Amino acid sequence: MDATLRRGVTTVTDVLFPVSKSAKDPQQHNILNAGNEYVTNLPLQMALYFNCFFFPFWLTVTIVVFEVKYDYLTTLYSIILLAIYIVYTIIEVVRLYIGYLGNLTERVPELAGSWLLTLLIQFPLIILLLFNEDALILPMERAVHVVEALFVLFEVICGYFAIRIMVNYQVTKFHLRQFTDLEQLSLNDYNYDDTRHEKYY
Repeated sequence: MDATLRRGVTTVTDVLFPVSKSAKDPQQHNILNAGNEYVTNLPLQMALYFNCFFFPFWLTVTIVVFEVKYDYLTTLYSIILLAIYIVYTIIEVVRLYIGYLGNLTERVPELAGSWLLTLLIQFPLIILLLFNEDALILPMERAVHVVEALFVLFEVICGYFAIRIMVNYQVTKFHLRQFTDLEQLSLNDYNYDDTRHEKYY
């Protein structure tokens, strides 16, 4: 199941983040220094790091405010808001974890999965919580929603460029390794032929 999910995320990543032509060229030795270059996106990592600390505060404020205004909400909005808070909390924990791990360890499937969760689920939900006036948004609630929305928007933008750079880097590294292995194989064959030639004479 995990392998199938990783393959699915990798396929989506290949479609959304096509590899540049320069990354496919194994002759571009100046692009890569044999594993000495890090492509972890620092702004994204900082945003995820501070978001991890802000999220418990956001959740606490949201729960307290929901308790305060619960009696003034209609039954429909009470159920909708409760469902949104539960889904948002679960997805946020997963998103921050795999995004932090994927960016720090340079794993494209994890980072792409986090980016997709951010773009397709978290961003629409936080916008709904921020601008839906029928939910009786209180000033304190609006303030924390604005900060959370800024985190999510920044992570969507930075995540896109981070994944694109990481995909190009890993493709270049893969082609460069194949090119190096081919040179090493040719060198070994050449040495083997010289050894046989010396033994023959």
